[in-house]
Amino acid sequence: MIRPTVPLTAFFLVLAAPAGALDLPRWLDFSSHAENAAPIRPVVSEIVEDRGQDARWIPGVVASRTQVTMAFQTLGRMVSRPVDLGDRVRQGDVLANLAAEDLEATTRAAEAALAAAEVQRDTARLTLERVEALAARNVASAAQLEQAQRAATAAEAGAEQARSALVQARDSQGYARMTAPFSGVVSAVYEAPGSVLGAGTPVLQLSAEDQREAVIDLPESALAGLPDDAVFTLWQRTDPDRQVQAVLDRIDPVADMATRTRRLYLTLPPDAPFRLGALIRARLGSASEPALMLSQAAIFLRDGAPHVWRVIRTEGGAHVEAVPVTPSGAFQGRVLIGAGLSPGDEVVIRGVNSLTDGQAVGERVHP
Repeated sequence: MIRPTVPLTAFFLVLAAPAGALDLPRWLDFSSHAENAAPIRPVVSEIVEDRGQDARWIPGVVASRTQVTMAFQTLGRMVSRPVDLGDRVRQGDVLANLAAEDLEATTRAAEAALAAAEVQRDTARLTLERVEALAARNVASAAQLEQAQRAATAAEAGAEQARSALVQARDSQGYARMTAPFSGVVSAVYEAPGSVLGAGTPVLQLSAEDQREAVIDLPESALAGLPDDAVFTLWQRTDPDRQVQAVLDRIDPVADMATRTRRLYLTLPPDAPFRLGALIRARLGSASEPALMLSQAAIFLRDGAPHVWRVIRTEGGAHVEAVPVTPSGAFQGRVLIGAGLSPGDEVVIRGVNSLTDGQAVGERVHP
């Protein structure tokens, strides 16, 4: 059998055909190709800055460093209180008075009791002298002498007891008048005239004006890392432009049983424009050293140390880098950053556990 032969010219034409003519159709191409790169993810971030006085503030009140709760040392009915809330008083001024009639009657009764006890004492002394004289002549027995001696000793003790009761009654009569132990301002009033008061019942509060301080309350979490000489900025709602810096002086060692907060005392400068009892607003930091606050969700732990993802944006794109930070306390879901960040830094606050160093990120999404 004779096989047809292919001309050599046709064979070389096939070899010279374009390579694309030999390609398989696309639907027959089963080779694998690399998937297209995933789109760069946007990031939810915020700009670290000191957001000003309205972003975060703590209510407080101006109080005196020296304040005393005044009370009577005896039982009685208060008949007058010449001072009222906010009045300024001098040392020795009368603050309140109790009804003196009952106390005067008690004093008169004590005087009468002392007089009767002294008569009994004198009578017992004379009786003892007579019995001693009779005993010296063997007229009185030893038992009679001992009885006279016991009666004289008891009468002497009774007279001393009556004398002490009179001193106490006179002191109580003097306690019916309440006077100011120092010059100051009446910062609180608890009882009105006409009230029957027991010994030690608070009547009013007297505050000295020598040194004022601001009092604020913070939760335990906000005190972690708070420096001993922390500076707070204070102002009033009605006058926000007049700001005063106050320095932390002391913190109550025990938290309040109801609110579980600790009380902070801030020392005010001598020229502070706040009166005692004035309501103030306080925020941590000052104008020269702003306090940087950040969402607590932005912090993650790496090797046991707190870090945040800082976004670095350039003309060619953006990427993230892990930055160690020093938290200085938390308050209402936000953390005070003591070190590691600067004003204007962009920090990721969502999905912090799914990022890696140098990872490219997209545009910023506002939280």
